[in-house]
Amino acid sequence: MRIDHLQAFDAAARQGTFTRAAEELFLTQPSFSRKIAGLEAELGAALFDRGRGGAALTAAGEALLPIARRILADERSARRTLDELAGLRRGLVRIGAPPTLCVSLVADVLAAFHARHPEIELHVLEAGAHTLAEALEAGDLDLALTVTREDRPGADGARLVADEARLVPLLREELVVVASAQRLHDGTTLPDEVTLAELAALPQVAFNRSYELRASTDAAFAAHGLTPRIAVEGAEMDAVLRFVERGIGVAVVPAMVVRGRAGLRSARLVRPALERTVNLALRRDAQASAAAAAMHEMVLASVPAMAGPGVVPLLS
Repeated sequence: MRIDHLQAFDAAARQGTFTRAAEELFLTQPSFSRKIAGLEAELGAALFDRGRGGAALTAAGEALLPIARRILADERSARRTLDELAGLRRGLVRIGAPPTLCVSLVADVLAAFHARHPEIELHVLEAGAHTLAEALEAGDLDLALTVTREDRPGADGARLVADEARLVPLLREELVVVASAQRLHDGTTLPDEVTLAELAALPQVAFNRSYELRASTDAAFAAHGLTPRIAVEGAEMDAVLRFVERGIGVAVVPAMVVRGRAGLRSARLVRPALERTVNLALRRDAQASAAAAAMHEMVLASVPAMAGPGVVPLLS
């Protein structure tokens, strides 16, 4: 199978029409159609149902799609590795992580990596676990960091525990309650420990419901028959931290997020404690480029330095 035929097939599957796929690849419509026809002739099966509404994958097309994307990802990986070894261009690393890790572990790792390898270009995808899993499987990421929770096995990170990826547990991290280093607007100060029942009575800055962190805390409240007092609803990570610093309310965040933030103080969440595992996700079937391998080593080397209150490294 020719790479250009597979590229045309992948583009058509994503775009849903030959016209848009041809435009994406800067091809004329007849040239694009010949590539699809050539692939179908080689395989002896129709890959698309053509209609006025566009081009829909047939059963054969559905079966071919993940295989084609793995082949294309491996081809890109091979080109990057050879380019790096030949010195033809700077290296590239594409790393993905959820927002709760981008503001802590990922920021530290990228700073250290850039200091050691300033010639390597870094691309970051900040997204939820399902998007990261799809990007990793499609070959659009070299590695990803994700989180799992034993009490929520079907939640964030679940799709990364698939045949296409292997997870390396890096550290275990507690969720903590954060408040302004000064006082809340109602004069409340934060003790060293806060129970879930006490937390429910405090004004809270709640994350967007797309965050697994929000789903975890909501599930904990529901399991204990508690209704949290929400001051601000639906914020993203940066906004949550800013709102908390200004005393609008408290928030539940991973322990590493608090480090280096003088405007925040934290308290342990107890009865019950909530925690999560941070993992490194790697594709099983792809050869890492030289730059990606260096990033892999940097992530592993950075884990011991993460140890501290609420954070326990899991690497021996």
